[in-house]
Amino acid sequence: MSRKVTKAIFPVAGLGTRFLPATKSIPKEIMTLVDRPLIQYAIDEARAAGIEEFIFVTSRGKGALEDYFDHAHELEATLKRGGKNDLLDILRGTNMDSGAIAYVRQHKAMGLGHAVWCARRLVPENESVAVILTDDVIMGEPPCLQQMIEAHGETGGTMVATMEVPMEKTKSYGVLDVAEDMGAIVKAKGLVEKPKENPPSNLAVIGRYILAPTVLQNLNKLREGAGGEIQLTDAIADEIVEGREVFGLRFRGQRYDCGSKAGFLQATVAFGLERDELRDEFLDYLNEVVSMQRAAE
Repeated sequence: MSRKVTKAIFPVAGLGTRFLPATKSIPKEIMTLVDRPLIQYAIDEARAAGIEEFIFVTSRGKGALEDYFDHAHELEATLKRGGKNDLLDILRGTNMDSGAIAYVRQHKAMGLGHAVWCARRLVPENESVAVILTDDVIMGEPPCLQQMIEAHGETGGTMVATMEVPMEKTKSYGVLDVAEDMGAIVKAKGLVEKPKENPPSNLAVIGRYILAPTVLQNLNKLREGAGGEIQLTDAIADEIVEGREVFGLRFRGQRYDCGSKAGFLQATVAFGLERDELRDEFLDYLNEVVSMQRAAE
């Protein structure tokens, strides 16, 4: 089995109901942080990690997401005629080569594990594959998936991105039961999805995975887990039960939960302040808002 990871699965079939009414007409993945849609952050992270093939698990109503990666020939020509080369370079950075993207449909919302299972025929049986959840936007250098692929080159097996969360919040995550803590990398002896009580640790799994080929085989069981859905964490936990290795990586960076409105706003502020052309004016505004809030108290 090759440890090189060149394919990534992007489960993007969700309806985005927490962002209604915006998501009535546009996929959640097209919603923008500053001036780039969520999906672009995920694609850029994957490219930086050496991913060459992109598998999107979609659903009805995601046409705008598919169109986003097409070449906009008329727009490119207009920018070229106007000498707007900077904008042209930005636009071309969103293009994908023919054949680099594949789309499969998840016809019924049955959980993350089921979404990944839907892509199984596009991943060779002897290859590991990455999974990126676009809701989790991570500001890190190097990018999170690149950190994971470098670590996976040493460990093999299955790897998940992890971060420490307050114990009272572990019920919202998959949580690692740690067998060996090696610092940045931990070896797991178990994995529990959204523990209602007595979590095995405060190391939560967030939306980056490198899956050994056997994880996709485990998903063939299609058994219901927490919330009545087919959980990816259950298929990963099966790896440990069957004697194969699962690792967690404490990635270097800041994760924003853009599946929630508060997280999306936090990410907007963070990425806005990262932009040289926006930072000063934006920071002045934020300071003014804070001053007004304090005065009102």
